[in-house]
Amino acid sequence: MIKVQGLTKTFFPHTVNEVKALRNVDLLVEEGSFTAIIGTNGSGKSTLLNAIAGSFIPDEGTITLRGIEISQWPEYRRAKLVGRVFQNPFAGTAAEMTIAENIVMAMRRGQTRPLRLAVTTKVKTEIADRVRMLKMGLEDRLDNPIGTLSGGQRQALTLLMATWLKPSLLLLDEHTAALDPKSAAKVAELTRQIIETEKLTALMVTHSMQQAVDLPDRIVMMHRGQIVEDYQKDDKKRVRIIDLLDTFDRVQKRELFDESVAALLSGQYI
Repeated sequence: MIKVQGLTKTFFPHTVNEVKALRNVDLLVEEGSFTAIIGTNGSGKSTLLNAIAGSFIPDEGTITLRGIEISQWPEYRRAKLVGRVFQNPFAGTAAEMTIAENIVMAMRRGQTRPLRLAVTTKVKTEIADRVRMLKMGLEDRLDNPIGTLSGGQRQALTLLMATWLKPSLLLLDEHTAALDPKSAAKVAELTRQIIETEKLTALMVTHSMQQAVDLPDRIVMMHRGQIVEDYQKDDKKRVRIIDLLDTFDRVQKRELFDESVAALLSGQYI
């Protein structure tokens, strides 16, 4: 379970560049839940994932993961509990190392790593068995540098690596956005399969309304650093892409109305 309470973050405070990225965000995600976070650019969705991952320390609020308060933990310490896949397919792997060596690093997450990676025959057999489930033929290419693979192949392996040790929480930050449509669909389906099979708790930031409707069991919508809509259970089962677009439109119109009222009250139109 992940519990976020009162999470607040302002970048460049008291300057002309001030950005209130998170505004008193509360979010409770139950064990085994797969939640999509959607919103326009600048809504705070990736900032929320970064806060949970430990990329920065929040100004206010707490983050609790499986009963452990991790708000002040550095990112490297949280990495023992949190698996993460970034938008860039090349961000989570070492290009010059082989597929097998990259996966061995994932297998040893949180452990002291020796100077040389021991890719024994036994280990390679275990790796091949897991890689085979990707159905990309990569189990026969374990000695190839991972940098020689396509973006889709590399992102599929990154997803496998991030979930190898069954993390307490899986964070997916627009992890299919940089892929071509065919590769994106393949990685999205692998994501669904792995999360269901391993019974993982996952948060996925996405701009794809189709993925938001098809993959998770919950959709959270953010706007201006706040959660403005939360589709769960029966509401999530019924929601369609047009419903999400209508909600976006309603939220933006409400914001424009509020700004107009504030301007009137301040006397700007007098």
